[in-house]
Amino acid sequence: MKRVILIAVLVAGTLQTLAQVVGAPTNKYVRLTSTNLPIVWLTVDGTMQQDERITARMKILHNGDGITNYADTVAHLGQHIEYDGYVGIRYRGKSSYTYSSKKPYSFRPLNRPLEEGGSWVKVSLLGMGKDNNWALLGPYADKSMLRDLLAFEISRPWMEYTPQGRYCEVIYNGIYYGVYILSEVVSKGRYRLHLDDPGEEGDELSGGYLMEVERDDGKQPVFMSNYCPVLNDGSFIPSRHIYFCYRIPDYEDLTEAQTEYIQDRINQMETALSRNQYRDPENGECIYIDEMSFIDYQLAMEIGHNVDGYRLSGKFFKRRDSQDPRFKCVVWDMNLAYGNADYHDGWRTDTWIYQMNDLLNASGSTNMVPFWWYMLNNDPTYTAQLRARWAQYRSSNLTMERLNHTIDSLVTVLTVGGAERRNSMAYPRWGTYVWPNYYIAANYADEIAYLKRWLRHRIKWMDEQLGFDGTDVLVIGDVNDDDELTIADVGALIDMILNDASSRSADVNGDGEVNIADVAALIDLILQG
Repeated sequence: MKRVILIAVLVAGTLQTLAQVVGAPTNKYVRLTSTNLPIVWLTVDGTMQQDERITARMKILHNGDGITNYADTVAHLGQHIEYDGYVGIRYRGKSSYTYSSKKPYSFRPLNRPLEEGGSWVKVSLLGMGKDNNWALLGPYADKSMLRDLLAFEISRPWMEYTPQGRYCEVIYNGIYYGVYILSEVVSKGRYRLHLDDPGEEGDELSGGYLMEVERDDGKQPVFMSNYCPVLNDGSFIPSRHIYFCYRIPDYEDLTEAQTEYIQDRINQMETALSRNQYRDPENGECIYIDEMSFIDYQLAMEIGHNVDGYRLSGKFFKRRDSQDPRFKCVVWDMNLAYGNADYHDGWRTDTWIYQMNDLLNASGSTNMVPFWWYMLNNDPTYTAQLRARWAQYRSSNLTMERLNHTIDSLVTVLTVGGAERRNSMAYPRWGTYVWPNYYIAANYADEIAYLKRWLRHRIKWMDEQLGFDGTDVLVIGDVNDDDELTIADVGALIDMILNDASSRSADVNGDGEVNIADVAALIDLILQG
């Protein structure tokens, strides 16, 4: 009997250990001594959950931008501790949780442990504004580790609110867990969305709310749209439905009056869109949606050709009518964008994501693009503004020079102190398929070169569709400047290397140097068409 009990205890202990290391790195022996990134220590006593938060201890060390951070705080005294306290933490995400070995987390700072009645406290982290709701995003399928932040940087100058994020390196219960993005989440607050708590009647009842187009996974309260998605010929698909999730306030905090109000308001918006009656007949303005916010959101989804765009994590919010009666959009969840998905044509550069319902319907997918986007893109006034906005983008932060600079800056942050190298040691993935990669890069430089190539082709196609002349488009590899990639460019590149010259178009592999490696990359680029 004692032997049976002992075996049961050992089995239980083994299962508990396995549960605690779900999502642990492949290589648990990577050592972090110093880094240019903030260091985040997580000490967790217990099993991490998806649905409920548990108490953990978090310490963040950050000596400042450009200053080395040392993991040995005894040998290196006087370092700046950004935060040292309790957090309520859980896993977050759906596909990023299910298919990733590097699990993402949601955490909220606490004044004391949950077991002692702890409550949330607002803190400022890594230069971001005070709040009590944060995320640790774990870029895994995105081997570049920069697609989310790239999308945020593209959107930030245009949209009312776009989350901020900072790279860090995480040590979880003494094990190096790799590079994460400590990020704001889309929530209300002084430094996030400025949303009042909704009341029970009148103007107070009309705001503020944050909703989300999402899947009905049976784990969260949803309500179903009165309108089915449409195919590209405008016909409705009666066998498919669109669902909305409640984000702010939480569903359990909504009163019956508030639930009825926000459902009714969305129904009004959709009815007006379905009948092309969403504009004020006297002044031509949209009365249910902030048209420019929707345009900016659409451009963000389309620049990245985001395979999840519009139909998943599609966040939109509304303030009180006295402040602004229109719905507005927020960008979030772009890790499968920019050519990173091998399904639903996610890798392509020459199609519109908002038109993907034909493909989704044929494949049997139940998560589809709301009909709004079809109606808007068949409205001449909307499309004229979309074209004009694209020209503004392309003349400012979306020139190829600015885009490449943004990418290069993010790459430098990840490589200058060895963070990318350590992350790759912890999660060896180069040359291997990770769901849902379309391109399987041989190394980090190869991944970045692919991202730049993909983005160049995508923007060139969007220029053609939206009527931008594209005069500033930098064609990587077009060394002889004839707007074509041919064997003549290889000869011009070799001459450039022999004469110790350089140009931005000659840095084909995106490593910041022009050398023989770019010749091989250029030949590969020409062969790929």
